[in-house]
Amino acid sequence: MLKKLTSTSAVAALSLSVLAAGVQAGETVDAVMDKGYIQCGVNTSLAGFSNATGGEWAGLDVDLCRAVAAAMLGDSEAVRFTALTANQRFTALQSGEVDILSRNTTWTLTRDTALGLNFAGVNYYDGQGFMVRKDLGVSSAKELSGAAICVEPGTTTELNLADYFRAQGMEFEPVVIENTSEVTAAFFAGRCDVYTTDASGLASARNVSAENPADYMILPEIISKEPLGPAVRHGDDEFMDIVRWTLNAMIEAEEYGITSENVDDMRDNSSNPGVQRLLGTTPGLGEALGIDEDWAYNIISQVGNYGESYETNVTELLGLERGINALWTNGGLMYAQPVR
Repeated sequence: MLKKLTSTSAVAALSLSVLAAGVQAGETVDAVMDKGYIQCGVNTSLAGFSNATGGEWAGLDVDLCRAVAAAMLGDSEAVRFTALTANQRFTALQSGEVDILSRNTTWTLTRDTALGLNFAGVNYYDGQGFMVRKDLGVSSAKELSGAAICVEPGTTTELNLADYFRAQGMEFEPVVIENTSEVTAAFFAGRCDVYTTDASGLASARNVSAENPADYMILPEIISKEPLGPAVRHGDDEFMDIVRWTLNAMIEAEEYGITSENVDDMRDNSSNPGVQRLLGTTPGLGEALGIDEDWAYNIISQVGNYGESYETNVTELLGLERGINALWTNGGLMYAQPVR
Protein backbone atom coordinates (compact mmCIF):
# COMPACT_ATOMS: atom_id res chain seq x y z
CA MET A 1 0.00 0.00 0.00
CA LEU A 2 2.84 2.36 0.84
CA LYS A 3 4.44 1.83 -2.57
CA LYS A 4 1.09 2.42 -4.30
CA LEU A 5 0.55 5.69 -2.42
CA THR A 6 4.07 6.85 -3.21
CA SER A 7 3.58 6.04 -6.89
CA THR A 8 0.25 7.86 -6.95
CA SER A 9 1.80 10.89 -5.27
CA ALA A 10 4.61 10.92 -7.81
CA VAL A 11 2.14 10.85 -10.71
CA ALA A 12 0.13 13.67 -9.13
CA ALA A 13 3.26 15.73 -8.59
CA LEU A 14 4.34 15.15 -12.19
CA SER A 15 0.89 16.16 -13.45
CA LEU A 16 0.96 19.34 -11.40
CA SER A 17 4.41 20.26 -12.66
CA VAL A 18 3.30 19.73 -16.26
CA LEU A 19 0.22 21.87 -15.70
CA ALA A 20 2.25 24.58 -14.01
CA ALA A 21 4.73 24.64 -16.88
CA GLY A 22 1.87 25.29 -19.30
CA VAL A 23 0.34 28.14 -17.33
CA GLN A 24 0.74 31.56 -18.93
CA ALA A 25 0.25 34.87 -17.18
CA GLY A 26 -3.05 36.53 -17.97
CA GLU A 27 -3.54 39.76 -19.91
CA THR A 28 -3.77 41.98 -16.84
CA VAL A 29 -0.76 40.42 -15.13
CA ASP A 30 1.32 40.94 -18.29
CA ALA A 31 0.08 44.52 -18.63
CA VAL A 32 0.83 45.37 -15.00
CA MET A 33 4.31 43.90 -15.20
CA ASP A 34 5.01 45.77 -18.45
CA LYS A 35 3.85 49.19 -17.24
CA GLY A 36 5.18 48.75 -13.70
CA TYR A 37 2.07 49.84 -11.78
CA ILE A 38 -1.52 48.90 -11.04
CA GLN A 39 -4.40 51.14 -12.10
CA CYS A 40 -6.93 51.00 -9.28
CA GLY A 41 -10.51 52.26 -9.44
CA VAL A 42 -11.67 53.79 -6.15
CA ASN A 43 -14.48 55.93 -4.74
CA THR A 44 -14.38 59.62 -5.52
CA SER A 45 -14.49 60.49 -1.81
CA LEU A 46 -15.30 58.12 1.01
CA ALA A 47 -13.19 58.76 4.10
CA GLY A 48 -11.99 55.56 5.72
CA PHE A 49 -12.17 53.62 2.47
CA SER A 50 -10.84 55.76 -0.38
CA ASN A 51 -10.23 59.45 -0.05
CA ALA A 52 -7.54 61.81 -1.33
CA THR A 53 -6.13 64.48 0.96
CA GLY A 54 -3.49 66.72 -0.57
CA GLY A 55 -3.22 64.33 -3.49
CA GLU A 56 -2.45 61.35 -1.20
CA TRP A 57 -4.96 58.51 -1.33
CA ALA A 58 -5.79 56.62 1.86
CA GLY A 59 -8.37 54.13 3.11
CA LEU A 60 -9.18 50.46 3.53
CA ASP A 61 -9.86 49.97 -0.20
CA VAL A 62 -6.76 51.98 -1.10
CA ASP A 63 -4.65 49.76 1.16
CA LEU A 64 -5.86 46.69 -0.71
CA CYS A 65 -4.64 48.16 -3.99
CA ARG A 66 -1.30 49.02 -2.41
CA ALA A 67 -1.07 45.47 -1.06
CA VAL A 68 -1.65 44.00 -4.55
CA ALA A 69 1.12 46.26 -5.87
CA ALA A 70 3.44 45.10 -3.08
CA ALA A 71 2.66 41.47 -3.89
CA MET A 72 3.12 41.77 -7.66
CA LEU A 73 5.76 44.48 -7.99
CA GLY A 74 7.42 44.57 -4.58
CA ASP A 75 6.41 48.22 -4.17
CA SER A 76 3.17 49.33 -2.49
CA GLU A 77 3.53 52.77 -4.08
CA ALA A 78 3.37 51.35 -7.62
CA VAL A 79 -0.32 52.26 -7.90
CA ARG A 80 -2.25 54.91 -9.77
CA PHE A 81 -5.78 55.73 -8.68
CA THR A 82 -8.82 56.53 -10.78
CA ALA A 83 -11.72 58.14 -8.90
CA LEU A 84 -15.01 56.62 -10.10
CA THR A 85 -18.66 57.33 -9.40
CA ALA A 86 -21.06 54.44 -8.87
CA ASN A 87 -22.29 54.75 -12.46
CA GLN A 88 -18.77 54.84 -13.91
CA ARG A 89 -17.15 52.02 -11.98
CA PHE A 90 -18.24 48.92 -13.88
CA THR A 91 -17.66 50.39 -17.35
CA ALA A 92 -14.18 51.48 -16.25
CA LEU A 93 -13.31 47.93 -15.22
CA GLN A 94 -14.94 46.26 -18.22
CA SER A 95 -13.18 48.58 -20.68
CA GLY A 96 -9.74 48.12 -19.12
CA GLU A 97 -9.49 51.70 -17.90
CA VAL A 98 -8.65 50.21 -14.49
CA ASP A 99 -7.07 46.87 -13.61
CA ILE A 100 -8.96 46.38 -10.37
CA LEU A 101 -12.05 47.92 -8.82
CA SER A 102 -11.56 48.45 -5.10
CA ARG A 103 -14.47 50.76 -4.41
CA ASN A 104 -16.98 49.72 -1.70
CA THR A 105 -18.79 47.53 -4.24
CA THR A 106 -21.34 44.93 -3.17
CA TRP A 107 -20.85 41.37 -4.39
CA THR A 108 -24.15 40.27 -5.95
CA LEU A 109 -25.23 37.49 -8.30
CA THR A 110 -26.01 39.87 -11.16
CA ARG A 111 -22.71 41.69 -10.93
CA ASP A 112 -20.84 38.40 -10.70
CA THR A 113 -22.50 37.12 -13.87
CA ALA A 114 -24.18 39.59 -16.22
CA LEU A 115 -21.60 42.36 -15.74
CA GLY A 116 -18.62 40.14 -16.47
CA LEU A 117 -16.96 40.66 -13.10
CA ASN A 118 -15.22 38.35 -10.68
CA PHE A 119 -15.16 39.28 -7.01
CA ALA A 120 -11.95 38.25 -5.29
CA GLY A 121 -13.33 38.27 -1.74
CA VAL A 122 -14.90 40.50 0.90
CA ASN A 123 -12.83 43.14 2.65
CA TYR A 124 -15.73 44.76 4.51
CA TYR A 125 -19.10 43.41 5.61
CA ASP A 126 -21.69 46.16 5.68
CA GLY A 127 -25.42 46.86 5.48
CA GLN A 128 -27.58 49.75 4.33
CA GLY A 129 -28.86 52.27 6.84
CA PHE A 130 -30.45 55.70 7.15
CA MET A 131 -29.14 58.95 8.63
CA VAL A 132 -31.29 61.90 9.68
CA ARG A 133 -30.97 65.15 11.56
CA LYS A 134 -31.97 64.61 15.17
CA ASP A 135 -34.40 67.51 14.96
CA LEU A 136 -36.41 65.58 12.34
CA GLY A 137 -37.88 63.84 15.38
CA VAL A 138 -37.81 60.23 14.18
CA SER A 139 -36.20 57.21 15.80
CA SER A 140 -36.96 54.49 13.25
CA ALA A 141 -36.86 54.04 9.49
CA LYS A 142 -40.49 52.98 9.71
CA GLU A 143 -41.34 56.62 10.46
CA LEU A 144 -39.91 57.94 7.19
CA SER A 145 -43.01 57.72 4.97
CA GLY A 146 -43.12 60.72 2.65
CA ALA A 147 -39.52 61.74 3.34
CA ALA A 148 -37.15 63.13 0.73
CA ILE A 149 -34.21 60.72 0.61
CA CYS A 150 -30.77 61.37 -0.90
CA VAL A 151 -29.37 58.33 -2.74
CA GLU A 152 -26.73 57.56 -5.37
CA PRO A 153 -27.92 56.05 -8.66
CA GLY A 154 -26.60 52.81 -10.12
CA THR A 155 -26.18 51.22 -6.69
CA THR A 156 -27.69 48.37 -4.73
CA THR A 157 -28.63 51.15 -2.30
CA GLU A 158 -31.14 52.58 -4.77
CA LEU A 159 -32.80 49.19 -5.30
CA ASN A 160 -32.80 48.31 -1.59
CA LEU A 161 -34.42 51.64 -0.77
CA ALA A 162 -37.29 51.07 -3.20
CA ASP A 163 -37.76 47.47 -2.01
CA TYR A 164 -37.81 48.45 1.66
CA PHE A 165 -40.36 51.23 1.29
CA ARG A 166 -42.57 49.07 -0.92
CA ALA A 167 -42.46 46.26 1.64
CA GLN A 168 -43.37 48.69 4.43
CA GLY A 169 -46.22 50.22 2.42
CA MET A 170 -44.55 53.65 2.55
CA GLU A 171 -43.78 56.30 -0.04
CA PHE A 172 -40.68 58.48 -0.42
CA GLU A 173 -39.30 61.18 -2.66
CA PRO A 174 -35.93 60.19 -4.16
CA VAL A 175 -33.25 62.87 -4.49
CA VAL A 176 -30.80 61.18 -6.86
CA ILE A 177 -27.27 62.59 -7.00
CA GLU A 178 -24.41 60.71 -8.62
CA ASN A 179 -21.21 61.79 -6.86
CA THR A 180 -20.62 60.65 -3.26
CA SER A 181 -19.28 64.01 -2.09
CA GLU A 182 -22.15 65.84 -3.80
CA VAL A 183 -24.90 63.66 -2.32
CA THR A 184 -23.31 64.09 1.11
CA ALA A 185 -23.15 67.86 0.66
CA ALA A 186 -26.78 67.90 -0.48
CA PHE A 187 -27.92 66.11 2.65
CA PHE A 188 -26.02 68.39 5.01
CA ALA A 189 -27.35 71.41 3.09
CA GLY A 190 -30.92 70.27 3.80
CA ARG A 191 -31.92 69.25 0.27
CA CYS A 192 -33.28 65.99 1.64
CA ASP A 193 -34.55 64.68 4.97
CA VAL A 194 -32.65 61.42 4.91
CA TYR A 195 -29.38 60.08 3.54
CA THR A 196 -29.20 56.37 2.79
CA THR A 197 -26.13 54.32 1.91
CA ASP A 198 -23.99 51.65 3.56
CA ALA A 199 -23.75 52.21 7.30
CA SER A 200 -19.99 52.71 7.00
CA GLY A 201 -20.60 55.46 4.44
CA LEU A 202 -23.06 57.17 6.78
CA ALA A 203 -20.52 57.10 9.61
CA SER A 204 -17.88 58.45 7.23
CA ALA A 205 -20.11 61.32 6.13
CA ARG A 206 -21.20 62.22 9.66
CA ASN A 207 -17.78 62.04 11.29
CA VAL A 208 -15.83 63.74 8.51
CA SER A 209 -18.20 66.07 6.62
CA ALA A 210 -20.83 67.25 9.12
CA GLU A 211 -20.27 70.66 10.69
CA ASN A 212 -21.55 69.22 13.97
CA PRO A 213 -21.73 65.39 13.93
CA ALA A 214 -23.78 65.40 17.15
CA ASP A 215 -26.71 66.92 15.21
CA TYR A 216 -27.17 63.69 13.23
CA MET A 217 -28.16 60.13 14.06
CA ILE A 218 -28.00 56.85 12.19
CA LEU A 219 -31.29 55.01 12.63
CA PRO A 220 -31.14 51.46 14.05
CA GLU A 221 -32.51 49.58 11.03
CA ILE A 222 -30.04 47.83 8.72
CA ILE A 223 -32.07 46.80 5.68
CA SER A 224 -29.62 44.78 3.59
CA LYS A 225 -26.52 42.65 3.36
CA GLU A 226 -23.64 44.46 1.67
CA PRO A 227 -20.53 42.29 1.34
CA LEU A 228 -18.05 44.74 -0.17
CA GLY A 229 -14.95 43.63 -2.00
CA PRO A 230 -12.52 44.02 -4.91
CA ALA A 231 -13.51 43.00 -8.42
CA VAL A 232 -11.60 42.11 -11.58
CA ARG A 233 -12.69 41.10 -15.07
CA HIS A 234 -14.10 37.68 -15.94
CA GLY A 235 -11.51 35.42 -17.51
CA ASP A 236 -8.68 37.18 -15.69
CA ASP A 237 -7.95 34.20 -13.46
CA GLU A 238 -4.24 34.76 -12.83
CA PHE A 239 -4.80 38.33 -11.70
CA MET A 240 -7.85 37.33 -9.67
CA ASP A 241 -5.74 34.71 -7.87
CA ILE A 242 -3.23 37.38 -6.87
CA VAL A 243 -5.91 39.79 -5.65
CA ARG A 244 -7.78 37.06 -3.77
CA TRP A 245 -4.70 35.73 -2.01
CA THR A 246 -3.43 39.21 -1.25
CA LEU A 247 -6.61 39.83 0.76
CA ASN A 248 -6.35 36.39 2.36
CA ALA A 249 -2.70 36.99 3.25
CA MET A 250 -3.60 40.21 5.07
CA ILE A 251 -6.29 38.41 7.07
CA GLU A 252 -4.14 35.34 7.73
CA ALA A 253 -1.28 37.56 8.90
CA GLU A 254 -3.57 39.06 11.52
CA GLU A 255 -4.61 35.55 12.60
CA TYR A 256 -0.94 34.64 13.08
CA GLY A 257 -0.18 37.93 14.86
CA ILE A 258 2.19 39.07 12.12
CA THR A 259 2.31 42.86 11.87
CA SER A 260 4.30 45.46 9.98
CA GLU A 261 6.31 45.94 13.18
CA ASN A 262 7.28 42.32 13.86
CA VAL A 263 7.27 40.79 10.37
CA ASP A 264 11.08 40.67 10.14
CA ASP A 265 11.39 38.93 13.48
CA MET A 266 8.61 36.49 12.59
CA ARG A 267 10.26 35.65 9.28
CA ASP A 268 13.66 35.08 10.88
CA ASN A 269 12.62 33.30 14.05
CA SER A 270 9.14 31.77 13.88
CA SER A 271 9.00 27.97 13.97
CA ASN A 272 5.32 27.94 12.89
CA PRO A 273 5.11 26.14 9.51
CA GLY A 274 2.19 28.35 8.45
CA VAL A 275 4.15 31.52 9.17
CA GLN A 276 7.17 30.13 7.34
CA ARG A 277 5.07 29.38 4.24
CA LEU A 278 3.29 32.73 4.33
CA LEU A 279 6.49 34.75 4.67
CA GLY A 280 8.42 32.76 2.09
CA THR A 281 10.89 31.08 4.44
CA THR A 282 9.45 27.87 3.06
CA PRO A 283 9.11 28.60 -0.67
CA GLY A 284 6.31 27.59 -3.02
CA LEU A 285 3.39 29.98 -2.59
CA GLY A 286 4.95 32.72 -4.68
CA GLU A 287 5.71 30.27 -7.45
CA ALA A 288 2.10 29.07 -7.38
CA LEU A 289 0.93 32.66 -7.93
CA GLY A 290 3.62 33.45 -10.47
CA ILE A 291 5.20 36.16 -8.32
CA ASP A 292 8.12 36.56 -5.94
CA GLU A 293 8.32 34.36 -2.83
CA ASP A 294 8.48 37.56 -0.74
CA TRP A 295 4.99 38.59 -1.93
CA ALA A 296 3.27 38.28 1.47
CA TYR A 297 6.26 39.66 3.35
CA ASN A 298 6.15 42.72 1.08
CA ILE A 299 2.42 43.17 1.72
CA ILE A 300 2.75 43.03 5.50
CA SER A 301 5.95 45.03 5.81
CA GLN A 302 4.77 47.81 3.51
CA VAL A 303 1.00 47.92 4.11
CA GLY A 304 0.29 45.85 7.23
CA ASN A 305 -2.15 43.10 8.08
CA TYR A 306 -5.93 43.48 7.77
CA GLY A 307 -6.36 44.56 11.38
CA GLU A 308 -3.72 47.26 11.07
CA SER A 309 -5.40 48.65 7.96
CA TYR A 310 -8.82 48.58 9.63
CA GLU A 311 -7.57 50.25 12.80
CA THR A 312 -5.88 53.10 10.94
CA ASN A 313 -8.55 53.77 8.37
CA VAL A 314 -11.85 52.80 9.96
CA THR A 315 -11.58 52.71 13.74
CA GLU A 316 -9.35 55.73 14.27
CA LEU A 317 -10.93 57.90 11.58
CA LEU A 318 -14.58 56.87 11.73
CA GLY A 319 -14.89 55.47 15.23
CA LEU A 320 -16.28 52.16 13.92
CA GLU A 321 -15.26 49.10 15.92
CA ARG A 322 -14.62 45.78 14.21
CA GLY A 323 -18.05 44.22 14.85
CA ILE A 324 -18.80 41.61 12.20
CA ASN A 325 -15.53 42.56 10.51
CA ALA A 326 -13.57 41.07 13.40
CA LEU A 327 -11.67 37.85 12.84
CA TRP A 328 -13.71 34.67 13.06
CA THR A 329 -11.72 33.77 16.17
CA ASN A 330 -13.12 36.93 17.80
CA GLY A 331 -16.75 36.38 16.81
CA GLY A 332 -16.61 38.14 13.43
CA LEU A 333 -16.89 37.05 9.80
CA MET A 334 -13.31 37.67 8.65
CA TYR A 335 -11.94 34.26 7.73
CA ALA A 336 -9.04 33.64 5.38
CA GLN A 337 -8.97 30.60 3.14
CA PRO A 338 -5.83 28.67 4.17
CA VAL A 339 -2.73 30.26 2.65
CA ARG A 340 -0.84 27.07 1.97
